[in-house]
Amino acid sequence: MKKLIILLFLAAYTLPALAQEADKITGVWWNEEKTSKIEIEKKDGKYIGTIVYIIPENYENGEPPKDDENPDESLRNRSILGLQILEGLEYNSKEEEWENGEIYDPKSGNTYDCYAWFENDDLLKLKGFVGGIRWLGRSSEWYRTEL
Repeated sequence: MKKLIILLFLAAYTLPALAQEADKITGVWWNEEKTSKIEIEKKDGKYIGTIVYIIPENYENGEPPKDDENPDESLRNRSILGLQILEGLEYNSKEEEWENGEIYDPKSGNTYDCYAWFENDDLLKLKGFVGGIRWLGRSSEWYRTEL
């Protein structure tokens, strides 16, 4: 009984720390080129990312760029501002990374499996890959910022 009480006590202090570590990914991030900002938030227990800012230099005729590389022709006229490009990331505390996600690249119109990890508190690394093969892909660095 004494061991059970100790285990419950330890769990009560450990679980909030794990949740806090998992939520470290939330916030606003510059993409690698510093042309757009992506806000990562937690939704239904998973992490998603939405483009919330595009530098004005990339606007076309006063409007944000369109999703013109999307493989679905009916979506090519939508703005990439407000577009959710990251979804389904789940925190793996053992590996200290977010995994099982997907990332959409508006430049190519392709969607990739992805995972993410921190180099430091202000540098988030993401890797998009295909066919379930992590080494077959491309990495990107995102930098913490404000909206």
